[in-house]
Amino acid sequence: MPTIDFTKTVYELYKDNEEIAKILEEIGFKDITKPNMINTMGRYMTIPKGAKAKGFNIDEIKNEFIKKGYEIKE
Repeated sequence: MPTIDFTKTVYELYKDNEEIAKILEEIGFKDITKPNMINTMGRYMTIPKGAKAKGFNIDEIKNEFIKKGYEIKE
């Protein structure tokens, strides 16, 4: 089972597993799959910070990753 570390930046997560950007896009982070977004915002933005900025429920995001077979590390 793959693990996703919510303390890492989106950029770090993407470098380890490009599928994460696709999952985030499905959740509602529409611009995250654009290369310039990963390389700019993604370098300092974590999933919890991004969720707060967008007004998304972090528990719903965690559940989406769990449904896709991920274990959450916080």
